Amino acid sequence: MSRNQIRILALACAFALSPAFAATAAAPALPKGASAGPCMEGICEYRLANGLRVLLFPDASRPTVTVNITYGVGSAYEGYGETGMAHLLEHMMFKGTPTHTDIPAEMKKRGVAYNATTSLDRTNYFGSFPADDATLDWMLGLEADRMVHSNVARKDLDSEMTVVRNEMERNDNNPGSALSERLRAAAYQWHNYGHNTIGARSDVEKVPIERLQAFYHSWYRPDNATLVVAGHIDPARTLVQVAKAFGAVAKPARPMPAFYTVEPTQDGEHEVTVRRRGDVRIEMLAYHVPGATQADSAALDVLLDVLGDTPTGRLHKALVEGKLAAGVGAGTDGLRDAGLATFYVAAPKDGDSAKIESELLRLVEQDVVQHPITADEVAQSKQRFANAFEKNQSDVNAVAMGLTGAVADGDWRLFFLDRDRVAAVTVDDVNRVARAYLKPSNRTLGRFVPTDAPDRAEIPAAPDAASVLKGYTGRAAVAAGEAFDPTPQNIQARTETFTIGDGLKVALLPKDNRGDTVVVSANFRFGNVAALTGDPDMAASLAGAMLMRGSKTLTREQIAQRFEALHTQGGVGGGLQGATIALNSKRDNVADALALAASLLREPAFNEAEFEQLRLQAITGMQANAKEPAPLAGDALATHFDPWPAGHPLHHDSIDASLAQIKALKLDDVRNFHQRFYGTSVGEITVVGDFDAKAMRKEIETLFANWKAPTPYSPIGTHFTDVSPERRQIETPDKSSAVVLARLNTSLNDADADYPALAVASYILGGSSMSSRLGERIRGKEGLSYGVGSSLSADSSPTGRDDAGSLNIQAIAAPQNAAKVETAMREELARLVTGGVTEAELHDAVAGLLTQRKQARASDGSVAGMLGGNLYLGRTMDFQAKFDARLAALTVADVNAALRKHFDPAKLSVYAAGDFTKAAAK
Repeated sequence: MSRNQIRILALACAFALSPAFAATAAAPALPKGASAGPCMEGICEYRLANGLRVLLFPDASRPTVTVNITYGVGSAYEGYGETGMAHLLEHMMFKGTPTHTDIPAEMKKRGVAYNATTSLDRTNYFGSFPADDATLDWMLGLEADRMVHSNVARKDLDSEMTVVRNEMERNDNNPGSALSERLRAAAYQWHNYGHNTIGARSDVEKVPIERLQAFYHSWYRPDNATLVVAGHIDPARTLVQVAKAFGAVAKPARPMPAFYTVEPTQDGEHEVTVRRRGDVRIEMLAYHVPGATQADSAALDVLLDVLGDTPTGRLHKALVEGKLAAGVGAGTDGLRDAGLATFYVAAPKDGDSAKIESELLRLVEQDVVQHPITADEVAQSKQRFANAFEKNQSDVNAVAMGLTGAVADGDWRLFFLDRDRVAAVTVDDVNRVARAYLKPSNRTLGRFVPTDAPDRAEIPAAPDAASVLKGYTGRAAVAAGEAFDPTPQNIQARTETFTIGDGLKVALLPKDNRGDTVVVSANFRFGNVAALTGDPDMAASLAGAMLMRGSKTLTREQIAQRFEALHTQGGVGGGLQGATIALNSKRDNVADALALAASLLREPAFNEAEFEQLRLQAITGMQANAKEPAPLAGDALATHFDPWPAGHPLHHDSIDASLAQIKALKLDDVRNFHQRFYGTSVGEITVVGDFDAKAMRKEIETLFANWKAPTPYSPIGTHFTDVSPERRQIETPDKSSAVVLARLNTSLNDADADYPALAVASYILGGSSMSSRLGERIRGKEGLSYGVGSSLSADSSPTGRDDAGSLNIQAIAAPQNAAKVETAMREELARLVTGGVTEAELHDAVAGLLTQRKQARASDGSVAGMLGGNLYLGRTMDFQAKFDARLAALTVADVNAALRKHFDPAKLSVYAAGDFTKAAAK
């Protein structure tokens, strides 16, 4: 569950039903009292008699369904003393109803991936699951039930309040989050948009249950909700299901509260300063801008993209390439009422703040007037926006999430109108809004300057959605793909595998995809333990990171533009023993995108300025991590569990050692690593999606088969190490959230007989932060942590039996509660080992894991990863099918025996990092 934060270049993505489906699907018969509303690009609207708005988006090409319900209430609707109430209520909605007493457990049992979010103008709850009428019936019934019957009880508030407070403390640890919260508060004088969604600590801690219940009954009602059902559904049946579930929910006789506060025109610069411990310097600017339905919002989106994009934006070129800053960004709120356009700059602790601030103000307020935005800059920005929309058209279930913001702004059809408005933006529009809104009197940074003739930015009122949508019809729907059943057997039967040359293994899975999408995943392998011993890890890391920053024929900016022109996301990278290609492209462009990726691997420019820019960013990040609880706890854990001597390729370098290493690194070190190791003749390439297999095979052979690595590849074997238990407490001053990490080692390979049983055991212990033994106790019962969980690591190898396995547990908590969290971790692990699992736990865990695995096989990217792993390990999808069968066949005795064999609670090491001194003083 998340709170609203400043959106940096956040862009919703449009989705559409295939013309073939739309042409053949008859309009469903309407249940009694229901009425039909507008249809657009494959989505149809209906209204129940009680006012519930229903949006149905059927698509048969994906075997999943997403249910998303959005309520027209967020943190901006809270009263005095009630800040954070909308977000707190979001948490409480998972605490159950008289009918659904344990919602997280019921979700987990049915394999539903679920969550909820709260923003300034809305709250939404969503769940995705494999298409199944019974599960859909259950989900609709649940949402109808908790719309009006949620317990919202005092006992639940007492525990959940501390969980929300822990979430608040986690965000307070982040310098950017803390500064953006203060910036927003300083920018608004009266409007509730100035309040952070997470709320004031005092309000969250002291809110009376009666006020929370009243807030719930005021806003959670059918005539304030929009229900979206998207995916593999029958519209007629689904509409009947919705009417059955929600039809009996009465529309309250009382009207909803109305709001009328309008933020006055800002009449002078504002300033806010946050002083906290940390190692990163951040500068931010904010300017008031119109609401989402106002016509200028599209031009503002383009303007901020032109200024804030990396690497093409003006801020990046001047500040990052000018070596003043490590990173920049910009974005707009996109809210129902007038929001904020925001700019930020991140720099090292010792950066020249005066020069950075002066240059940032000049670029934003003066340069755009003196040197207007060009037609070419606008065209490139509009292409980036269009590509982002297009990319997500292939994921039909995501429409249920993508429509949420438009619903909050007034009407779901704004989702498509926003896309078309951006496409229609002109260079004159962009320069006009720059002059209208990016002016000193409308700025929050700042400082007050008396003036006889103030130049104020008047914010025009946003028109209602109906007026801007009058006559708007949208575009044609996008073509859908085939109905592909992603079982291991079907995937294997459709996949062609072969080897090119001596060691380049290839798997091709062609299928007709929605939007003609295709995924390419490649791992090229090189190097061995002897050749890599003594080499600095940073040379390998930065060599991979430099590949996208310029080639012998293209600059970094041109590379980004070329991928955008090819409608392709992804790129190339590299590390210690390999180089990678990851592409999400289109049928007509994938060959050119793959050729571009191959050229970037073979012919990097290793430009000095780009190298220094990358090194500065890495140093800045490491310096920031040197004071943060999570990196410090992770560093201590990794150091203790490291079995490798100094100089070994797998040896763990501490944060300080890594920082010293990168400071000493030269461009020649990076260039030499590439020359000594890189090649593409050994490895694995997988392609999944809409492509011609014969042409793809020829393309792969031409591009990759003949480039042999100077140093041959040999995998570095790993092994189980029996590590003695350790407990460490690490002080991180002025950090309000602590981190607790725990680990124990075990001899485990993913092909071992015990692995399925241990996977189930880890899932029962901490597979969910809400519905697991750790989650139910630490979060649900004791309210100590917002996030807690466990994970199991098992080794794998194409040769021999590598067996470096481990059980890992992690949690966040207030520093004063860290010791209680550690105690609970140890006790729950011991209880699991000594008492074992129950039949009910085993049944639910197996069902949940099998559903997760089924969901993963519905994603082309996940399938590409599976096929690549199979090529490397010498497996087929039969391995996955047998693993599913082994999971399904597990008994309680199997799991308990594996637990007692592999997990010794006495060997658990625990690392806690936080401001324990301040907590003790309090």
